[in-house]
This record gives sequence, C-alpha cells and structure tokens, in this order.
Amino acid sequence: MKAVIYHNPACATSRNVLALLRHAGVEAQVIEYLQAPPDRMRLRELIAGAGLCVRDALREKGTPYAELGLGDPRLGEDTLLDAMQRHPILINRPFVQTALGVRLARPSERVLEILPVLQTPFVKEDGEVVIDPRRR
Repeated sequence: MKAVIYHNPACATSRNVLALLRHAGVEAQVIEYLQAPPDRMRLRELIAGAGLCVRDALREKGTPYAELGLGDPRLGEDTLLDAMQRHPILINRPFVQTALGVRLARPSERVLEILPVLQTPFVKEDGEVVIDPRRR
C-alpha cells in the first residue's frame, strides 16, 4: 500500500503518524507542507476526503489564527482557504491519503482507519501503545 502524508517534522503527532505508516509497511510519500503546501484544489480535496469542513482543518495553536481574526464565524470557506494558502502553518496536520481514504490524523490513531490491519504492536515516541495484536 502507498500513502501520501502532509508532514511537519517538528510535530510529534506527525512524526508518530509517519512512524506508524512505516511500521505498517506502507510506502509513504512525505510532503513537508510548510515547504511545499498543497494548492487550493488539493487542499479542498484533502479536507472533503477526510469528511471535514474547512474550519475543522484550521490549526489555531502556534499560528496567526487569532491575529487574523479567523475565529469569526461569519468568515466563509473561501476566506479561510485564502488564509491557509498565505499561511500554510494554519493547515492542521498530518493529512494522510491511502487507497482506503483520507484522514486528518489527529489523534495519530485516526490513521488506522485507512491502513491495513496491523499484526504487531506500535508504540508512540512518548511510550503510549497505539495498537496491540488485538487491534485495541
């Protein structure tokens, strides 16, 4: 199986998801989205594929979210997408796409929904067991 991950190496969740993909034997195309952000159409596809609205895909922490007034519920999706294109740090991460679908893998365990069943345990970098042989 192949996957595309929109990755931020400075993010522990993103690192855990990438490690989980590798643990599952998935060949991952890693796109560091802060250096190479998805274009507007691709961003819309990822958000829709994950079953989200644009607002759900916005990151607040450590971004210019508040400074730009993006919490205003009157702002439409086009305005929010414009902000995400100008400031890719506003795109929540990691988005992952496999043949089984797209997920915003927050928490990292969400990626399991679009991976084949794993046979061996996986442990996050903080020691938390994400999956065991019984897939719990």
